[in-house]
Amino acid sequence: RWIKFEEKVEDGGERWSAPHVPALPLHSLFQLRTCLQKGTMLLDLDATSFKEIIDKALSGQPEEAELQPALRERLAALLLLQPQHQPTKSLLQLLAELGLSPCRGRKPGCPTRLAPAASSPGQYPRWQSEPRTQISKTPLKEQLRNRFKKKVLPGAEAAHVAVGEVEFLEKPFAAFIRLRHGVSLGSLAEVPLPSRFLFILLGPPKVKAYHEVGRAMATLLTDELFQRVARQAEHREDLITGIEAFLDELIVLPPGKWDPGTRIPPPSRLPSPRRRTAVDPLDQQPHGNGDMTAAGDRASAGHPSSGEELERTGRLFGGLLRDIRRKAPWYGSDFSDALHPQCLSAVLYIYLATVTNAITFGGMLGDATANMQGVLESFLGTAFAGFIFCLFSGQPLTILSSTGPVLVFERLLFSFSQDHSLDYLEFRLWIGLWVAFFGVVLVATEASHLVRYFTRFTEEGFCALISLIFIYDSLKKMLSLADAFPINWQYRLDNVTSYSCTCNLRRLFNPILTCLTRLHRPPLPSIQEWHVAALAPGHLAGLSRTQCLDRGGHLLGTSCQYVPDVTLISFLLFGGTFLFCTALKCFRSSRYFPVGVRKLVSDFAVILAILASCTVDAVLGLETPKLLVPSELKPTNPARGWMIFPFGANPWWVCLVSAVPAVLVTILIFMDQQITAVILNRREYKLQKGAGFHLDLLCVSLLMVVTSVTGLPWYVSATVISLAHMESLRKESATSAPGEHPEFLGIREQRLTGLAVFILMGVSIFMAPVLKHIPMPVLYGVFLHMGVTALNSIQLMDRVRLLLMPAKHQPDLAYLRHVPLRRVHLFTVIQLLCLALLWVLKSTMAAIIFPVMV
Repeated sequence: RWIKFEEKVEDGGERWSAPHVPALPLHSLFQLRTCLQKGTMLLDLDATSFKEIIDKALSGQPEEAELQPALRERLAALLLLQPQHQPTKSLLQLLAELGLSPCRGRKPGCPTRLAPAASSPGQYPRWQSEPRTQISKTPLKEQLRNRFKKKVLPGAEAAHVAVGEVEFLEKPFAAFIRLRHGVSLGSLAEVPLPSRFLFILLGPPKVKAYHEVGRAMATLLTDELFQRVARQAEHREDLITGIEAFLDELIVLPPGKWDPGTRIPPPSRLPSPRRRTAVDPLDQQPHGNGDMTAAGDRASAGHPSSGEELERTGRLFGGLLRDIRRKAPWYGSDFSDALHPQCLSAVLYIYLATVTNAITFGGMLGDATANMQGVLESFLGTAFAGFIFCLFSGQPLTILSSTGPVLVFERLLFSFSQDHSLDYLEFRLWIGLWVAFFGVVLVATEASHLVRYFTRFTEEGFCALISLIFIYDSLKKMLSLADAFPINWQYRLDNVTSYSCTCNLRRLFNPILTCLTRLHRPPLPSIQEWHVAALAPGHLAGLSRTQCLDRGGHLLGTSCQYVPDVTLISFLLFGGTFLFCTALKCFRSSRYFPVGVRKLVSDFAVILAILASCTVDAVLGLETPKLLVPSELKPTNPARGWMIFPFGANPWWVCLVSAVPAVLVTILIFMDQQITAVILNRREYKLQKGAGFHLDLLCVSLLMVVTSVTGLPWYVSATVISLAHMESLRKESATSAPGEHPEFLGIREQRLTGLAVFILMGVSIFMAPVLKHIPMPVLYGVFLHMGVTALNSIQLMDRVRLLLMPAKHQPDLAYLRHVPLRRVHLFTVIQLLCLALLWVLKSTMAAIIFPVMV
């Protein structure tokens, strides 16, 4: 049987083989051409049953090859026998039948099942003497229950190829039939499908090539170009011309240079049939560095530069109005399209990533600004800004968050304010207002059209930098655990008997004892007794380390500095979460379990990994650092309020001077926002609802006003988390032919996942009792997974690997066919140098000019 690729019944007749590319003897195609030239040809036949088709085929022979009436009857009786199908069985059915079948293997008396099939050649058994039923006019129960039907694409038709050796024929009989309309032929096919094409070839046993001729016919019928010819053919010569065109495209593998017994596995992707047509203008286009093939459609730098999203209208706010008109018709479907289990997994995944990001950046902001902005402000700001953006933006799949460059600017601004005795929050308010004003000006003048000039070089450099920041921060946070929970390098198991730790309160009681002795000499013995009793081990055994230190005592002993190996278990949880996330994500392409189970596990991979790691942590019971969520709605720094007033502590001229740093922040916001938008709107993601570059920038600009007035952090698109959001919403075809990879259909475009994530962010303050059980190393492992996934999604990583590979081991990438290798390496090296320069700038005091360098 064939559905795009060939499957054979293995020896023993128990199972179908793995799908493979059919390999044909060249001679079989020449014999097939001869059969079509000399045999019966019936085109656009009107028939409603298989018996009617056979009767017309046997009576429509050429005069020179006409059969005798007796032979015609015997052939009709043979062809109308019910074929023995090889059913596709589940694992449970096979296990249930194990041991129940009286015939195993190929014992004498056990018939061998042969294989007629849907969309395939059927092999009829030789003429046998045992009685067999005729083909039913209606499908059998076995056909209707056949599990193989799930693999057949909607709208498919069956083609039947019947070949065999019959002893009563003296010369071969061949017939090719095309029905005018697809007709269900009862129990003929393996699964009930309408049929249009039939090919019959029967002959005497002395000719041994019938089987290969049948395979050649089936291979032709599964070829899309020959199908087109066969459907449109009006004469026998049209079919012969189709075979000639097929022969023109053949590539012959010489004998002795390959093993004909090797089954060639299906390719990861098939070329488009349009590329095979001689008149296709695509073939005449030169292949450039951006050619997209199996080397990586994922690495495409294509963004909608040719679409109307980035065309200038020449009117004030013209691009914004166009974005609104484009997105408005989709607004209702942005909520209805989210009704899918995959969206639930995306919400949980992105929520945990956003919580971790808010806590990480909130803690760093608190350190940089003397808690003027802290974790609570980070939570509230992320929840509010993200919710508003997802509700009104042009690309709701974007996730807003604090970013590294903005954090660097906040640190420099706070230091400047401290050095010049300025009120930091008031100074920051005026900068935010100026940034919002400049942002609205950029939207009004359609400055987003500059996005069309962003190249692969810029996109990949920026995406690589943000991905590396994620990887670096997760590793840095893990390494800092070794300071908080030192590793016990000095611990020796043999010295366990000498390890002890006691609470010493002598320093506390000695001054009291001296004072009482001088004032009250007679009661001294009782006081001494009390002092000794206070120091007795029985009375101090219940004191914890904290209680001892609170009472002014100190710890004595060789094991007082001992702590469990929290750092070790934290690294195990960190690495285990990362590896578990990666393995479960790859489970989608695994060979185990049905496709529905694989998709479900892959969709919930990150959640399953987090639950597994949290379970391990709970079972071990070690005090690993946990997620700390603020539980009270009050500013981190009590000296500030929730509203910042523009005029107060600072001189009046600060509002004007603020425009200078605001220009730098505007460049930063514009570049960060628009490069992320370009990456998310690449052609490879097959987005259907269009982009909204101007609308997104307007939302971010207006949110700057609110966050500045309330003293909350500034927010912009988070590249890595947004990419993870996109990847978690990938849609693939539910049905794919055996041997064919599921087709990527696009992204589940909707607003509900983002809205749910940021609603959960706001509710997180009240979920502290639950969230406090999640270990931070587990969430850092998710951070690492997101950074590595985003880094592997760019072509730069493919080219970096090429630097380390000898030429003969390099993959057959498209650009290596058309660009000299030294040019590829030069391009990669320049890109790496620029990436290193950006990293150095980000890590120094010169980080303020980072957006200009981008």
